[in-house]
Amino acid sequence: MNDSVQARTAVIDACLWMVREGLTFGTWGNISLRLDDDRMLITPSKVPYEEMKPEDLIVMGLNGDILSGSRLPTSERELHRGILASRPDIRAIIHTHSACAMGVSTLDGGIPPLSEEMCQLIGGAVPVTSRFVPSEQHKELGDEVVRTLGDKNALLIRNHGAICCGRSLDEAKVCCQVVEKSARIYLAVKGSGYHPVEEPWVTAGRNYYLYAYGKT
Repeated sequence: MNDSVQARTAVIDACLWMVREGLTFGTWGNISLRLDDDRMLITPSKVPYEEMKPEDLIVMGLNGDILSGSRLPTSERELHRGILASRPDIRAIIHTHSACAMGVSTLDGGIPPLSEEMCQLIGGAVPVTSRFVPSEQHKELGDEVVRTLGDKNALLIRNHGAICCGRSLDEAKVCCQVVEKSARIYLAVKGSGYHPVEEPWVTAGRNYYLYAYGKT
C-alpha cells in the first residue's frame, strides 16, 4: 500500500470509529497500517482524534527508524512494529481500551474459544500477556506482545487493553468487535459450566475463514 492521503484518512476514520463504538476514549488507543514490507503508518502520541490531520501520522520503518512526520509516534509503537515485522500476514493493527476486554485482561487465561466467530477471525482463544508492562517501557512491551500473540489475530495486554489485527483495516475493526463481544460473554458465563469450542473445530473454522469463506 502506498502512503497517501486516502490511507491516512482511513486510519483517522478508524480512530474516530473506535470512539463511536466505545472501544476507547481520550487518546488511549492507537492504530498502525502496513505500507510495505519495510514501513508502517502509525498514529501520533497524545493528539485528540477529532483534531488529527493526515499530516500528523508518522511513517516508521519496521527497523524502528522514523522516516517521515513531525510528531512523536504513539508510545506503544514497539508492539506495532514488532507484530508487523514478525507477521507478514497482518496489515493493520488496532489497540483498544474497551471495558470488557480490559476487565478480562485482569484475569488469568485470556478468553477461551467460545464461538465460531472467534475461531474464524481470531484463530481461537484470545491469549493474555503474562505480566503488566508500563507503556513507557516500549521495547519490553513490544517483546511481551509479540511473544504472546503467536499466530493469533488478537490478544489482551495484562491490565491494559486489547490488540486486534487483520489483513486489512476493515478486518481489524471487525476483530475489535469480536474481541469485545467475546470478553463480554466470557465475563457473563465464566462462573458457570460453559463449553469452549474443541480444538479440531478451532483449526477447521480458521482454515475455512482464510481459504473457503465466500467461495463455497
